[in-house]
Amino acid sequence: MRVLVVEADEKAADALVGRLGRHGHEVDRVDSGRAALNAWEQADLVLLDLELPDLDGVEVCRDIRTRSSTPVITFTAADTALDRVLSLQAGADDCLVKPYCYRELLARINAVMRRTAAPPAADTVLRGRLRIDPRSRRVLLGERVVEVTRKEFDLLYLLASLPETVVSRRDLMAKVWAEDGTNSSRTVDTHVSTLRNKLGDGDWIVTVRGVGYRLGDGTDV
Repeated sequence: MRVLVVEADEKAADALVGRLGRHGHEVDRVDSGRAALNAWEQADLVLLDLELPDLDGVEVCRDIRTRSSTPVITFTAADTALDRVLSLQAGADDCLVKPYCYRELLARINAVMRRTAAPPAADTVLRGRLRIDPRSRRVLLGERVVEVTRKEFDLLYLLASLPETVVSRRDLMAKVWAEDGTNSSRTVDTHVSTLRNKLGDGDWIVTVRGVGYRLGDGTDV
């Protein structure tokens, strides 16, 4: 696995890079937020310290998440809930407080990678011009790549995996947001609205009033 370490403290970065390398990972290291935004696309996992010399680490995390489902684990030296909450709200998959136990970090890395990995038996779904690939977690509409977040992908893939089936908001919440403890149907509606904007014209996601949603065929409404 290729890991990007974003850490301004050279001593801490060298120690972490060395340990990850000894566990068989390919590791790249950068020491600023701008460098991270130029390097994260090559990584399978980003380990991001929130204290960076140029950019707010929370904003770096948010920028990555809006463009990709690449797993992100953040680190904070502040032993308060605020940094952890902000980074999780920005899309981080986990957050550790420094100093942390390296074995705990490895355990959390393994947990995050299991949680975010596409199911090995999952198949690519084709629906007209829409192609949804769970292995690469890519969505294509014709030749255009549709940039989606992790939750948007999970939501779209679930609907696409159940053709002609109306999925209730409750079932969407249970299957897509189960680990987050989110229970507001407004969350589903917001993600559906964002997906519709990204997919463009056509009824790719059809509202069944009073029930939920189903995948459409892209025909103009």
